[in-house]
Amino acid sequence: MSLTVNHQTNDISNATGTILVNGVAVGGDNTPPPRGDRAVVGGGHLGSFTNVIQYFAIPSTGNATDFGDLTVARGAAASCSSGSRGVFGGGTDGSIKDTIDYVTIATTGNATDFGNLSLGKRDLAACSNGSRGVFAGGADAAQTTDYNVMEYITISTTGNVTDFGDLLLSNQGLAGLSDGSRGVFGGGGSRDSGSFVRLNTIQYITIATTGNATDFGDLTQVTSNIAGSANGTRGVFGGGYSSSRVNVIQYITIASTGNATDFGDLTVQRSALGSAANDTRATFMGGFESPGYRNEIDYVTIANTGNATDFGDLVMGTNQPSACSGT
Repeated sequence: MSLTVNHQTNDISNATGTILVNGVAVGGDNTPPPRGDRAVVGGGHLGSFTNVIQYFAIPSTGNATDFGDLTVARGAAASCSSGSRGVFGGGTDGSIKDTIDYVTIATTGNATDFGNLSLGKRDLAACSNGSRGVFAGGADAAQTTDYNVMEYITISTTGNVTDFGDLLLSNQGLAGLSDGSRGVFGGGGSRDSGSFVRLNTIQYITIATTGNATDFGDLTQVTSNIAGSANGTRGVFGGGYSSSRVNVIQYITIASTGNATDFGDLTVQRSALGSAANDTRATFMGGFESPGYRNEIDYVTIANTGNATDFGDLVMGTNQPSACSGT
C-alpha cells in the first residue's frame, strides 16, 4: 500500500483516499460507515421504563423481534454505532443514568457494561464516524438543567468518556446523525435564556477532531424531542414537538451547510421517537402521541423526498427509545 505522510501534521493518506489522523479515519472513500442493515432499538418508556432491546432488518418490512436486554432499564438515552457494535449512553428510569453499555449488532443477546458518561444525563444525542462515538447535550433528571457538553468514546474499546468540546448552547431533546465524517445535531430545547425555549438550530462537528460545534443552519421549525439518521450524503430529521407533536420529516445535505428542507410526513405525528438508517432507508420508530405510546415503524427512501410508508411494529409501543444500525 502506498502511503503519503505529512510529518508536520501527522496526517496520512493512501491511494484509496483514506485520511488518517493519529490512526483514526476521518474521510475519503474508505471511512467506516456507522450504519448497516440491522436496526437495534434499546429501552424506552411505556408506563414504566424497559430494558428490552429489539431489532429488525431495514431492507425488508415487518415487525421487530426481541434482541436482549440493556444492563439498566431506561428511556431517553442516546445510541451510536461502529457498524458492528452498538452503544447506548445515559437515560433515566426516574433517576438519572450515566451508564454506557453495548451490544454486538450481528449477535442477539444482552448488553454489556462499557463505561460511564461524565455525569448522568437524559434526552441527549449521539453520532459516530465508525470509530469514535460522540454524546452531546442532555438534561438532568427533572429536565430543569440542560448541558452543552460533548464527550466521546472509542467504540471498539471500553471505558469512560473524554471531553470533546461544547455545543453552541445548552441543549436537551436534540437529535444526532452523521455521514461518517461530520456529526450534526438538530433541534432540542435550551434554558440559556432563562426559560425553556425550543430550538430550530442545526450545528455540526468533525468527529475525528475535538472542538466546539459550528452553526450549520436551521430546521424548518423549532422542534424538540426529534429523531435523526443519515446515509453517507443526506441527513433526515423526523417528528418531535413544536407547539404540538408533529409528523414533519425534513432533510439536509451533510457535507454542506444551510437550512433544512421539507421532505414529507411520518405516518403519525409523534415526539420522543427513535431513528436508524442504512445506506438507502431511514426508519423512525416508537414515540408518543396522546393518548398513548406508539409502536409504529415508518420508513423513507433517503434519496427521494415523500411521505413515510408503514414498515411494521415494534414489539411494544415505546416512548423515548434510542436506536442505531449496523451489521
